Amino acid sequence: MIESKQAFPILRALLAFAVLFSGLPASAQQATPSLPLLFDARERLARPDLSSLVRLRFLTSVDFPPFNFTDQNGKLSGFNVDLAREICSELEISDKCQIQALPFADLKDALAASQGDAVIAGLAVTPELRRRFVFSRPYLMLPARFVRNLAVPLDGKTADALSKHPVGVVKGTVHEAMLAAFFPAINAQAFDTKDALLAALKERKVDAAFADALQLSFWVSSPASAKCCALFDGPYLSEHFLGEGMTIMLRQKDSVLTAAIDHALATLSRNGRLQEIYLRYFPYGLY
Repeated sequence: MIESKQAFPILRALLAFAVLFSGLPASAQQATPSLPLLFDARERLARPDLSSLVRLRFLTSVDFPPFNFTDQNGKLSGFNVDLAREICSELEISDKCQIQALPFADLKDALAASQGDAVIAGLAVTPELRRRFVFSRPYLMLPARFVRNLAVPLDGKTADALSKHPVGVVKGTVHEAMLAAFFPAINAQAFDTKDALLAALKERKVDAAFADALQLSFWVSSPASAKCCALFDGPYLSEHFLGEGMTIMLRQKDSVLTAAIDHALATLSRNGRLQEIYLRYFPYGLY
């Protein structure tokens, strides 16, 4: 499930590191991460006529790095911001596009009051929101992953190799429930916070951890981990536990615009431009 800024404390400290690294060419990295295609290559979504569209106003926030944030120059940046611009370019309406940042808590009411036309800010899709709004097709899934301490010998390269090892997870989270459901044989040890979990992993109080791939991918590659650990096995996806993924939220009456955005997302997914944006902000990959 995608949450608001409170769910991503680690990313604030790592943002400068991640943005700096994302400027490196792919050839300078050990491997080029691949973004799974969420659209069937055979599916063709028609592009509706937007000639009568006066403008398209995307609403976002600045508290969800690396998806939407203010960079060191005070410029609105991030994966979602770049994606919104690419959508407008694909729909050939760049001159009609605007991107505005609002407080995260104000986004839903602002969209309902027609102060914008689409929200691209990482809101989790919920039944309550589906009663009020419509959503585009998902453009990115946030999986769960294991991360292992490299000093611990493992007999295998899959989750089965962890069955005799203590595996940490944050107490009361969807990842704790998912770990129990997917891997009942694993010896799970719960921690109160993500910081406590990662400290225990680094100090070998647990041999591995199970958590959000977004946070883990930045942590293992940052100075904070001291190169102790690496992503292991996976990724693991579950709509039941992790939600529908990253989508764009629109008003229910805007069916034509919703179809146009779905068309743009499908095209960007197939022609590689979505992959290019992904590599700017996730050079180590989530999958």
